Amino acid sequence: MSTKYIFVTGGVMSGVGKGVATASIGRILKNYGFNVTAVKIDPYVNVDAGTMNPIEHGEVFVTDDGMECDQDVGNYERFLDTNISRDNYMTTGSVYLTVIQKERNLEYEGKCVEVVPHIPEEVIRRIERVARKTKADFVLIEIGGTVGEYQNMLFLEAGRMMKLAKPDGVIFVLVSYLPIPRMVGEMKTKPTQYAVRTLNSAGIQPDIILARASQPLDEPRKKKISMFCNILPESVISAPDVKSIYQIPINFEKDGMSRIILKKFGMRPRHKNGMKWNKAFTNTDFEKEVKIGIVGKYFSTGAFTLSDSYISVIEAIKHAAYSLGHRPIIDWINSEKFEKGSVKENSELKNYDGIIVPGGFGTRGVEGKIKVIEYARKNKIPFLGLCYGMQMAAIEFVRNVCGKRDAHTTEINQNTKNPVIHILPEQLENMEKKNYGGSMRLGAYNCELKRGTKAYAAYKQPLISERHRHRYEFNNDYKEMMEKKGMIFSGINPEKNLVEILELKSHPFFMATQFHPEFKSKPLNPHPLFLEFIKSAIKK
Repeated sequence: MSTKYIFVTGGVMSGVGKGVATASIGRILKNYGFNVTAVKIDPYVNVDAGTMNPIEHGEVFVTDDGMECDQDVGNYERFLDTNISRDNYMTTGSVYLTVIQKERNLEYEGKCVEVVPHIPEEVIRRIERVARKTKADFVLIEIGGTVGEYQNMLFLEAGRMMKLAKPDGVIFVLVSYLPIPRMVGEMKTKPTQYAVRTLNSAGIQPDIILARASQPLDEPRKKKISMFCNILPESVISAPDVKSIYQIPINFEKDGMSRIILKKFGMRPRHKNGMKWNKAFTNTDFEKEVKIGIVGKYFSTGAFTLSDSYISVIEAIKHAAYSLGHRPIIDWINSEKFEKGSVKENSELKNYDGIIVPGGFGTRGVEGKIKVIEYARKNKIPFLGLCYGMQMAAIEFVRNVCGKRDAHTTEINQNTKNPVIHILPEQLENMEKKNYGGSMRLGAYNCELKRGTKAYAAYKQPLISERHRHRYEFNNDYKEMMEKKGMIFSGINPEKNLVEILELKSHPFFMATQFHPEFKSKPLNPHPLFLEFIKSAIKK
C-alpha cells in the first residue's frame, strides 16, 4: 500500500489544538493496525526551536537524536507511543537554509532558484523522506499557524502540490474554533466559514472539519457548516473541551473519525486494538487526589499563565497519577516569590504532596529555587529535580550541608570559589565562538545505575538511556565531599564520567536528574521516576 498523507491546518485562531488533534488522529489509525508517523512544520525563520522563548512558544521538546523541536512533537510521541526523529520536524528557516545550501553547491544545475516551486518542493521532499524511512501507512503533517497568515502559505502550497500529484493519497483536515459569545448565547459558525474560504483561496478544500468549541456541536450548526463550507455533514467532527487530552481520540471516534478517513482513502481497518486506551482514559476524574507544586519561572505572560512551558512535565505527572488511580492537582509556583526571607517562611510548601523543580536557564528565580529545595529536603517532602533542578539541588546541599555558603554555578557566578556546577570544555568553546544554536548536550545518552539505590529500584536495570538539553554539568571535585555527608550519586554517564542522578537515602523521595525523564513518559507507560515520585507523594 502506498503511503497516505493527512495535512492538518488551523483556522480562526492559534492555540486551537492542532497538535493534539493530529496526535489523536494518529492514535485512532494506530488503534486500527496502521503504521503512523507525524511531521510538524513550524512557520518560523528559526532553524529549530532551541532559540525560541518558552514563554512565547512553549516547551522545547528534544528527540533521541538531539533535535530541539516544537512541543507538538512530544504529543506525537506520547499518543503514538513511539520515538520521533529530527526528520519529522522542519521550520521555514531550516527549509530555506537547505535550498540556499543546495544552490551554493550547484545542485540546481544553474537554474534560477525561486521561492515557488523550489521551497514547496523541498518541503515535499522532506515529507516523502519521512514516509520512506518510517515505512508509514499514514504520515500526518501539521502545518503551524493559522490559515490566512503569510508565514505558512508556502507550506499550504506544498500540500496543494501533493494533492495535485496524488489526488487519492492526500486529504486535508481543518481544525477550527466556534466561539460562543456570552452576550449572544449562541455558537457561531461564521469564523469557520471564513477560515474555509481562506483555505479555498490557497487552492485547498478541507475534507474534514474538526469543530473546536467549549461544548459539543449540535445538528443545526453541523448542517450550517456543511452547507456553507462545501463538506458532507458526516465530515464535520465535534471536538468539545475535555478534562483530559487523552479522551480526544475517544471523542473523535464517537463521530466516526476512522470510518470517514478510511472511506476517503478507500481502505479498511486491519484490526481494532484501542480497548486499552479507552479503558485507561474514558474516565480520569478520580476521587483521590495528589497535590504537586511545580516551582519554575516560565509561567507568566502578561496577566496570564502559560503552562505549555512545562507541558511534558505536566503530562508525565498525569501519566503516573492516572496509572495509580489519582487525579493530579498541579499548582504553579513562581520561584521569584521565595527570593526574599528565610526558608521557614515558606510554610505554604508543606501543603504539597510533592514538589518538582524543572529545567530552565539564567539567573532569575535561582535563589528561590534553592530555598524551596532546602525546605523539601528538611521537611521530608517528596522532591524531583530536573536538569537545572538537579544543579540547584547540588548547590543547595553543598551550601547548607557541606558548609560552603558561596557554592554556585558558573552560569550565574563565574567567580565563585566553589563552582559546584561548571561548563564542559567543548561547551565553553561553543560559547566563545557564539555557536549557540543546536550546540548544547542534546539527545539521548547512556547512564549506568548504582545497585541498591532508589533509581535502580525504579528502572530495574543497570543501564538506561535518557534525553538531555544543557551546557553546564556537575563538578566531580565536589563528589567525595557530598558523599561523606550522605548524598548518593546513583547514575553516572559511562563515557564521560558525568553525574546524571543524585538522591538522598534518608528521605522518603529526594532525587534529581541531569537529564529530562519527562520527555520519555507515555500515557500507557509512565516514566519510572515519575511513577516512584507520585507513589511517594501519595504516601505523604
